[in-house]
Amino acid sequence: MTDRPDSNDAANSMWGGRFAAGPDAIMEAINASIGFDRRLYAQDIRGSRAHAAMLAAQGIISDTDAEAIREGLLTVLSEIEAGNFPFRTALEDIHMNVEARLKEIIGEPAGRLHTGRSRNDQVATDFRLWVRDQCDAAIEGLEALIRACLGQAEAGADWVMPGFTHLQTAQPVTWGHHMMAYVEMFGRDLSRFRDARARMNESPLGAAALAGTGYPIDRQATARDLGFDRPMANSLDAVSDRDFALEFLSCASICAVHLSRLSEELVIWSSAQFRFVSMSDKWSTGSSIMPQKRNPDAAELIRAKIGRILGGTVALFTVMKGLPLAYSKDMQEDKEQVFDAADNLLLSLAAMSGMITDLTANRDRLEGAASAGFSTATDLADWLVRELGLPFRDAHHVTGSLVAMAETRGIDLPDLTLEDMRSVHDGITQDVFGVLGVHNSVASRQSYGGTAPDQVRAQIARWKEKLA
Repeated sequence: MTDRPDSNDAANSMWGGRFAAGPDAIMEAINASIGFDRRLYAQDIRGSRAHAAMLAAQGIISDTDAEAIREGLLTVLSEIEAGNFPFRTALEDIHMNVEARLKEIIGEPAGRLHTGRSRNDQVATDFRLWVRDQCDAAIEGLEALIRACLGQAEAGADWVMPGFTHLQTAQPVTWGHHMMAYVEMFGRDLSRFRDARARMNESPLGAAALAGTGYPIDRQATARDLGFDRPMANSLDAVSDRDFALEFLSCASICAVHLSRLSEELVIWSSAQFRFVSMSDKWSTGSSIMPQKRNPDAAELIRAKIGRILGGTVALFTVMKGLPLAYSKDMQEDKEQVFDAADNLLLSLAAMSGMITDLTANRDRLEGAASAGFSTATDLADWLVRELGLPFRDAHHVTGSLVAMAETRGIDLPDLTLEDMRSVHDGITQDVFGVLGVHNSVASRQSYGGTAPDQVRAQIARWKEKLA
């Protein structure tokens, strides 16, 4: 019979060398969140100060204890901001770390701070405050990006460029019109973050563990103190849902898609094959071996951020999808992906604003490309319908025949002679050449939201007024 190994030795072998203390160390590691939720320190201290002030106002704790708590929390805040705070994994999370340090500073009154609340409503409040702050930051970042796009649109309201479908030349548009398309997209992102912020602006504080509290607290007072519109109306809901974080992530994902699409266009446009734009050296890098290259690295990195942000969105939806009411420890997994998504979204917004502000559009190259690829073929078909009364399908056929003729000769539609055109349809007159130029084409698109320079300038003015 062989000797059995010591139980601790067996545990160490099973769990691996990293966790030298065995299962206890693993439980501490999986249970602790202080490694990431320390980012909530400002919101945690703000919520605790509001709670303590309310407790004193309601006569639940003394004014003396409330003042000691207030001063002690300010000391804790200053220590954290100075980098001198002793974060301890054994205390699990930011709430316990702050409270333990508060007790070291002020003694017994610290123990009265947690009266009438739970870590459940505490963390829900902290996290809601933090996400609300990120909504505000995203709104600010989007407003800056929209202004940058408006600047480009205004400068090139009448610059012609090719409009694409399937990345094939379709019809001429203006540079201003193209940039205003992104203004509209980012404008909807802006409204989504504003809407999400309004919906999440209710206070969970005072819901306690799940059922409320028997103390005569004033939830309206703490809600006002923390800038919320009102307290949440159901204590179970207050501690158990994270739809505010899901909505933030959803807004962030849609915004990141728009950023990724614009990034893709900047990558294409700045290539040697297109040369539509020049990227500032601030937002480009060189090659390690090819001195002629200027790589649009910032745009490429922004283009990739959707992977992280959408990944975080899917992760939190998956965490929340099967949880019974009220709180479950699963919900500790609600923060890291939101932190990461917010960081990457705000960084991307700032970088894109900088790139668009510093971007130089190549007007001559844009116009040259707009004039190629039979981009005014639709204008020709429309002229045949409008002036000769042809059914559109017949006009489409005539135009296709003329495009084929020009393509065979290696020329564009405006380079065909009147005789060439009349050989396909004898009703065509000299007036047709008035619609074949790209400037004439864009000027004719006067429908609301169209690419005509007057329409573009009207939309720019509308957005400037909205932002003001």
